[in-house]
Amino acid sequence: MGTRLMAQDMPLTSTRHSDIVVRPVAGRRELNAFIRLPKAIYADDPAWIAPLELDMRMRLSKKQPYFRHAEGEMFIAWRGGEPVGRITAQIDRLHLQRYDDATGFFGFLEARDDPAIFRALLGAAAEWLRARGQRRMRGPFSWSINQESGLLVKGFDTPPAVMMGHARPWHGPHVEAAGLKKAMDLIAYDFHPGMRPPEKMRAFIRRLKDKGELTVRPLNRKRFNDELNLIMDIFNDAWADNWGFIPFTEAEIRQMAQELRLLVEDHDVAIAEWKGEPAAMTVVMPDINRLIADFHGRLLPFNWLKFIWRLKFSGAPKRWRMPLMGVRKRFQNSLTGAALALAVIEEVNEHHHAKGFAGAELSWILETNTGVRKIIESIGAIPYKTYRIYETDIA
Repeated sequence: MGTRLMAQDMPLTSTRHSDIVVRPVAGRRELNAFIRLPKAIYADDPAWIAPLELDMRMRLSKKQPYFRHAEGEMFIAWRGGEPVGRITAQIDRLHLQRYDDATGFFGFLEARDDPAIFRALLGAAAEWLRARGQRRMRGPFSWSINQESGLLVKGFDTPPAVMMGHARPWHGPHVEAAGLKKAMDLIAYDFHPGMRPPEKMRAFIRRLKDKGELTVRPLNRKRFNDELNLIMDIFNDAWADNWGFIPFTEAEIRQMAQELRLLVEDHDVAIAEWKGEPAAMTVVMPDINRLIADFHGRLLPFNWLKFIWRLKFSGAPKRWRMPLMGVRKRFQNSLTGAALALAVIEEVNEHHHAKGFAGAELSWILETNTGVRKIIESIGAIPYKTYRIYETDIA
């Protein structure tokens, strides 16, 4: 049964009545509508790249590891029998155990250019969360902070990198008009060939390497699972004190291993050791969005052959994304820590520079993480996209 959300029923401030009906997704046909709704919203946006429908179905499946510690619901907004918006509401028990802040989340937010639709969607998500004891709503996270995070509020004219979102310029203002406020911004940096650390830092790194104190190596694929566990151990330690951080679970790491094994080559990973101790790492991956732009979300029946060819044999892609980078906490905020971070970035940069890459995105970085931002900006990388996390009280 659908729920007609009139202005007086909504927990968020409303300015007018609406004929919008928001109801949970029921059945395969409505799931298809949820997945395909963005095609209408972005039909005239040249920067948008349709996600693969097969991948979206996997992400939305309740069988994925996220739902071993979370619950969620998908909603569609209907007007006159036509889907005009979508949203999810979710509760992550790992977040609640870590922060004990009665905060639930929303995600997968898309809607036509109408503030009433956004208000109805956000109202439905808030109602679902409040009924389950949550007092604050934050997002968008699709589904979690370890997946696609934030709403694009700057950088609409360029395509999104792999595992990063896109939005129309009206999304942010309509979310704010519904009463949500900024909680945090996430910054994406644009990185071009030829960008290098300052020469003094490069000389310092060379001296450390010459003395044998600092070594940098690629992934050892023969020990892939062990290597991935090491990477995630460094990541979880490095990010433990960051805003909103939730560690990856063992099941999520295993799922990541399956995905990365197909996409990542040995030299897409750099692990730095300080006096024999693994201390920093980075992982880059091909920006496959550039490879699937003409697929219109369809991988089957024949686009998968094009994808494999473009990925492995055509010399593409020429652009990559760095989704993971971390330095163990005990080295952070020190010259050694900066050297470790720059060393792993430089290692993958040199490898891809030799292969003729055209650019990269380093994302995302918390706006408040000034230490890492200074390191990245010292290379010459430029902030070019901003993704915003919003929140509101719903008690």
